[in-house]
Amino acid sequence: MAAPILSYEGLGLVQGSGWLFQDLDIYVGERDRLALIGRNGAGKTTLLKLLAGQIDADKGKRVIVPGTHVVMLEQEPDFSSSATLMDFATAAPNAPEEFEVAAIADQLGIDMSRTAASASGGERRRAALARALAQNPDVLLLDEPTNHLDLAAIDWLESWLARYTGAFVAISHDRTFLTRLTRQTLWLDRGSIRRKEIGFGGFEEWSDAVAAEEARAAQRLDSKLRLEAHWLERGVTARRKRNQGRLEKLKEMRATRAAMIGGPGVAKLGLANDDVRSKSVIVAEGVSKSFGDRTIIKNFDFRVQRGDRIGIVGANGAGKSTLLKLLTGEIQPDAGSITLAPTLDGIIIDQQRSLLSPEKTVRDILADGGDWVEVRGVKKHIQGYLKEFLFDPGVMEASVGALSGGERSRLLLAREFARESNLLVLDEPTNDLDLETLDLLQEVIADYAGTVLLVSHDRDFLDRTVTVTLGLDGSGKVDIVAGGYADWEAKRVKPNSAKAKAATAAPPPPPTARRKLSYKDQRDYDMLPGRIEEIEAEMAKAENELSDGTLFTRDNARFSALTAKLDKLRDEKAAAEDRWLALAEEVEALG
Repeated sequence: MAAPILSYEGLGLVQGSGWLFQDLDIYVGERDRLALIGRNGAGKTTLLKLLAGQIDADKGKRVIVPGTHVVMLEQEPDFSSSATLMDFATAAPNAPEEFEVAAIADQLGIDMSRTAASASGGERRRAALARALAQNPDVLLLDEPTNHLDLAAIDWLESWLARYTGAFVAISHDRTFLTRLTRQTLWLDRGSIRRKEIGFGGFEEWSDAVAAEEARAAQRLDSKLRLEAHWLERGVTARRKRNQGRLEKLKEMRATRAAMIGGPGVAKLGLANDDVRSKSVIVAEGVSKSFGDRTIIKNFDFRVQRGDRIGIVGANGAGKSTLLKLLTGEIQPDAGSITLAPTLDGIIIDQQRSLLSPEKTVRDILADGGDWVEVRGVKKHIQGYLKEFLFDPGVMEASVGALSGGERSRLLLAREFARESNLLVLDEPTNDLDLETLDLLQEVIADYAGTVLLVSHDRDFLDRTVTVTLGLDGSGKVDIVAGGYADWEAKRVKPNSAKAKAATAAPPPPPTARRKLSYKDQRDYDMLPGRIEEIEAEMAKAENELSDGTLFTRDNARFSALTAKLDKLRDEKAAAEDRWLALAEEVEALG
């Protein structure tokens, strides 16, 4: 291993009334590509600021090789004292020259003479990137570098970092970005840090192994300590298994939609079907929209079916927001028509965390100061509902202003998903969310009974979530592709490209003999999803009773019985999920 060029030994920092973390040892080698992983609120951004030397630790020693230039790309840089974007870029300590900034800015497609006050989030992010990269750092600290960037800019940044000869540490919710670029992982978890010499692509397997070991260790403790650890250990592996099952369901939904939009003849035949018409909730016919001389949408025909998950992708300025506003009736087309089902009742989640009053508590936001939350017509205790959104129930009395940006996003999701609706509109929902919350959001969307319209630049999230992708190239044309981002990208590959030739040259797989599941296997495959739901309901009931903090001392026998029941239910649920997933793989293999 090469000697570190930047490190912290025995690092500790006090936050509020206690330690955010202490006794951390962290180092960065001269060519490291590190993913920094951890839940919102774990202290990832704070750790980057400590490494950058922007704040001082309460204990520990920062060591840096003389002459090493460290640059941090902040998640929300301050533009308030800068008249233009170029002023911002050249006002930093060790600021680069204007020509150096301009060279990067030109590649990113950003006009640095634009006034900072009127710049969009995407323009500010590009300006911040131009400032950071133009400084020629030896160590680059990146806090959510892909936030507000469109797909073209993300591709450019990935290419730049792939050629970069220094070291970087990246916090990002963008799984594709991390998987492509990182070679080591730092995992900040409950005040401690782990390092492994694997890129983010191996993180899930690693974290599953750690969670399994912790669960085994927890089983050796007494029942009270097991219960205290329960909310932490319960979700990771089981949720991932459930999401694998949901991905199987997503494949089936995509296949159904592909049959409807696979080709012109098939599409017309499908659209003429009475059953298809009755399930349509939004119908676009011959829709066109222009602003001035520029055509944004041209001759667009599409039916959004009840239960569809529609992803909208394209470069910034291509017309994603315009298309979303057309489909939801917020604006009207210049030509053609948009018809919305009269029963459509939508909610819009656009990451407007500013709508959450900072002085209010979490209890105020979710339950108007009470103990119960009305979740789509069903009453749930606030403690149980907070656990569903990965909050420690102890956060109930915390003020919104004390939460991290990601936690406020999660709180907004919890509030909005409680409302009755049959249309969910999500505009860049993944910004500021940690990876575990993204898993949760994927799960909630998959279980949502209504229709989803989703604008996102998060490629992995789109691949895991949507059934149909609407791709805009800026010319007015809208590609309609069954599947996610990867399916849209595959369609855009030119027929004469090397990638396309390689694909067409590959021989088809040999046919396999078809057979059926046995009677018992088929019965288990059909019945297990319902049984898993029953187990989850029983678990929720027991957890709700155990959430009473006085139960342990008031009725210890009841506490012990419920804890034992939960252990049994968790084992039964895990076995049922494993059995169903094995059968689902066999069903897929049978074709």
